[in-house]
Amino acid sequence: MDKLLQEIRKCAVCEKFLPFAPRPILQASVHSGIVIIGQAPGQKVNESGIPWDDISGNELRRWLGVTKDQFYDDKLFALIPMGFCYPGKGKSGDLPPRPECAPLWHDRLLKHLKEVKLIILIGQYAQKYYLGEKFRPTLTENVKNYKDFLPEFLPLVHPSPRNKIWQKKNPWFEAEVVPELRTIISQII
Repeated sequence: MDKLLQEIRKCAVCEKFLPFAPRPILQASVHSGIVIIGQAPGQKVNESGIPWDDISGNELRRWLGVTKDQFYDDKLFALIPMGFCYPGKGKSGDLPPRPECAPLWHDRLLKHLKEVKLIILIGQYAQKYYLGEKFRPTLTENVKNYKDFLPEFLPLVHPSPRNKIWQKKNPWFEAEVVPELRTIISQII
């Protein structure tokens, strides 16, 4: 696993498409019990080199009901984005994750994770990739029907401040999904 992580952190496959030098950011251990598959690091995370080291990460940890120490314990959480490097800014937020990363690295990583009890899929890119034909017409339907994907997967909306409007339109998320998520996480860790 250490060799694979070193190889990923040296990856430069999509270098010519990135706004900055490649800086693959992830966290994993052969003992990780929960895998969080997000989109791609944002600019702040690219600068710090720490996964989910931003406002979205704070909100995600709140949803999970875990401390920073727990979250950054690789024996508890593997943090694997769909795209390992910051893809740059688009018209309405960050660009989508680079499509090269997941097919190149995810299977190899997941084969090393022998103690996984849950994979949390954050956002449409992770959900489309991992749910395949089971992906519902909308991300909202996936999240609302999260129980249909358990015990293997749990789809979530992205915890970005940009999604506060979505959360206000869907109060069931905070009322139903977040408490269930916390219960599942506490049973695993």
